[in-house]
Amino acid sequence: MLERVSEPTWFDYPNTIASETSWEAALLAAGCAIEAAETGAFALVRPPGHHAPPQGAMGFCLLNNVAIAARHMQAVHGIGRIAIVDFDVHHGNGTQDVFAGDDSVLYASLHQAGVYPGTGNVGEGGATTMNVPLRAGSGDGEWLRAFERYVEPVVARFAPELVLVSAGFDAHQEEDIYLVDMHVTDDGFTELAARCAALAPRVGAVLEGGYNLETLPRLVAAARSGFS
Repeated sequence: MLERVSEPTWFDYPNTIASETSWEAALLAAGCAIEAAETGAFALVRPPGHHAPPQGAMGFCLLNNVAIAARHMQAVHGIGRIAIVDFDVHHGNGTQDVFAGDDSVLYASLHQAGVYPGTGNVGEGGATTMNVPLRAGSGDGEWLRAFERYVEPVVARFAPELVLVSAGFDAHQEEDIYLVDMHVTDDGFTELAARCAALAPRVGAVLEGGYNLETLPRLVAAARSGFS
C-alpha cells in the first residue's frame, strides 16, 4: 500500500504519516541499511525502522530497515546467525515481531520501561529474544551494567557471525520526549557502540531515534568512534 500513496495518508495516527515521496525514501533507507550490513558502516537514514511490524507501519517507521538488512545478509551472503542489538530508548516491537520464533536471529533490546510502544517486557518474544527494560532516570552506569550483565552473555552464547545495531540516541540526557527520562551521555554512547562492536567479527549499524537536532550529529560521531 505504501508504494501507492499519492497524498498524505495516516498509517498510525498520530505519528506515522506517508506522502507521495515516502516510498522512495523508505526504499533508500532500507538500501542504506543493507549497504551498512555488507560493509560494516553506519547507515544514517530516515525514516527509522524498528517499530515497523511485518505488515504495516508504526511509530515513524515505514519499513523495518534493520530487519530487511538481516534478511538480505542471510539470503544473499549466506550469513547463518545474526544478532540485532537495539539501544534506542523505545522498544523495537517491530523487529521483535519479525524474528519471533526464528532461532537464526537474536534480538536484544535495552530500552526505558513503560513508554511507547508499551512492549519490551521481560519474557516477550521467542527463545532468541532478550528484553532489558530499564527504569526511568537511568544513566551510563545503569545502561552499561545492563549491557554487561544481560546482553553480552546472551550474545556470546548465540555466537553470531554478524551484529547489526539499531542505534537510537533518544536516551541521551539532552533529549526532550514525552515520558522519556534517561541520562545517557556522549561517552555512554561511545561505550555502548564499542561493546556492540566487540560482540562479533562483523558489525553494522542503522540509525533509529534521536530527535534533538543540536546533539544528534555529535552523538552519531561519538558512536562511530566506538564502532571503529
